[in-house]
Amino acid sequence: MWHIWQKLYPGDAVSLQGAARDMLSSLYRCDLSVFQLYNAPGGKNVSSLGVFGATLNKVICSYPLCSAYRKDIVGLVDDKMCKKCPPQSLRLLEEECLKYNTVVIKGVRILDLNVLAPLMEDPSLDLKVIHLVRDPRAVANSRIKSRHGLIRENLQVVRSRDPKLRRIPFADPAHKVNKKDGSDYHSIGAMEVICDRTSRTLRTALNPPNWLKGKYMTVRYEDLVDNPIKTVRNIYRFVNLSANHDIELFALNMTSGTTSSSKPFLVSSRNATQAANAWRTVLSFQQIKQVEDYCHQAMSLLGYERVRTAGDAKDLSKSLLSVPKV
Repeated sequence: MWHIWQKLYPGDAVSLQGAARDMLSSLYRCDLSVFQLYNAPGGKNVSSLGVFGATLNKVICSYPLCSAYRKDIVGLVDDKMCKKCPPQSLRLLEEECLKYNTVVIKGVRILDLNVLAPLMEDPSLDLKVIHLVRDPRAVANSRIKSRHGLIRENLQVVRSRDPKLRRIPFADPAHKVNKKDGSDYHSIGAMEVICDRTSRTLRTALNPPNWLKGKYMTVRYEDLVDNPIKTVRNIYRFVNLSANHDIELFALNMTSGTTSSSKPFLVSSRNATQAANAWRTVLSFQQIKQVEDYCHQAMSLLGYERVRTAGDAKDLSKSLLSVPKV
């Protein structure tokens, strides 16, 4: 999806949903030629090192594409090792893809489940959706932390705002013109679109059409953090697979580390409970209320409680979780 958003910039997020769906349709069939459509005119052919986060991808860093790792050993890969892998043709990667009975794609830029209806109605794909959700206030905090890497994406999302909707004014009117926090304005503004689209997806899931019944599952990040092994087992059961001991141990280790990181996009073992609650001490009360105004419908459906005071936010002994409706 990154290829689409980058190559079709400055297209807004909603208008790119159809292109994202069509790319997914090709990828689930192991047809990687779709990447060439977003290659620069006259540019080099896309290789295995230019897709799927290659330097952190176990398949691309393993035999037969590379000798750095073995696919059957569960664990993270070292990007320094993977950067030494030779570029391979997409045809070879397609052949490797076709060996798998199950294909999993992380699609963070699909904003509305309804866009996927044509794929989910296709019996040849047997597609299921696992929707990983997170407290919108934590999402806003993450986007602010990653703002320099998400400048263009935040603008693309903000451009998707419905012009007919009455704009909710920022809790802090001076926030937009504050030079230091200017990019924070777009990071939080993007939450209006993200939460609106999330609400649409959740409402569809509450009264699912035939193409969605039995094919959609929500997973709260906070529940994964609280009980990773149980959550992983539920996910695998949903897709008719079994999680072995190595997978369960990996999930436990990734969520129970002793450190935290301020670096965006870094995949590492960390104290996930601390990461889940970081927004409560980092965001200003004005920022929290702004996100809650944008996201109250999605928060209600997902079981995220609003805070009444700044003290409530910072009191980490107080849970802000309730039973989700979805």
